[in-house]
Amino acid sequence: MEYIYGVLLLHKLGKPVNEENLKKVVSSTGAHVDEAKIKTLIASLSGVNIESELANASAVSAVSAASAPAEKKEEKKEEKPTESAAGLSALFG
Repeated sequence: MEYIYGVLLLHKLGKPVNEENLKKVVSSTGAHVDEAKIKTLIASLSGVNIESELANASAVSAVSAASAPAEKKEEKKEEKPTESAAGLSALFG
C-alpha cells in the first residue's frame, strides 16, 4: 500500500513518477524497499494518466453516494417482559 501512496504523493507534488523517486519516498518512511514491487508498479503505470483516473474515481464515488438509499432510522422497540421474566419476579418480588 505504501507504494501506491508514494505514487499518489509524487503525482500530487508534480514530481516524476519513476523508480528512483518512488524508492526515495518509500525508504524515507522507514519501510523496506522491494525493488520488484516498485518495478512492477512503475511498469503497470506506464501510459496511465493518473489525473484522469483520480477524476474518474471521484466521479464514481460521488455517483455511488448519490444513488445510495437514505439510511433508515432505527425504530425503538418497547421491550415486553417475557413469561420467564415475569416468573422470576414472582420468586424474588
